[in-house]
Amino acid sequence: MQVTQLTKSEEQVMQYLWDLEKAFLKDILELFPEPKPHTNTVSTILKVLKDKDFVDYEVFGRQHKYFPLVSKEKYSGKSMQSLVKNYFEGSYKNAVSFLVEKNEMSVEDLEMLLNELKNKD
Repeated sequence: MQVTQLTKSEEQVMQYLWDLEKAFLKDILELFPEPKPHTNTVSTILKVLKDKDFVDYEVFGRQHKYFPLVSKEKYSGKSMQSLVKNYFEGSYKNAVSFLVEKNEMSVEDLEMLLNELKNKD
C-alpha cells in the first residue's frame, strides 16, 4: 500500500486517532485545544482520510467509530524517508549531521544512539 503525505490538519486528526485507537467523532473533537474546530470540519477531514485509505469505521446506529488503517510507525517511516529524500539528498548521514549542527541533537545523544544500535544484535 502506498502511503501518501497528509496535510497538517489530517496529521493532527491521525495523531489523535492513533492515541485513541478507536473513536467516535466527539472523542476526537474533545482532544483538540481551544478554540476547537467545527464538527463539520473534523468530519470532512475524517472523510478525506477514509478516501485516502488511512482510516475506516464501524457503524453504530447513525454514528461512525473510526480506527486507523495505517500505523503511526509506518506513516512516520514514510514521512522520514520523504524528508531525507527531499531535503538531505537522500542521505540519513546529512540529516543527522544537520540535527547535530543545529543543536537539535547533542553529540552525547548521537553516541548513545550509536551504542544502542551496536548492542541491538
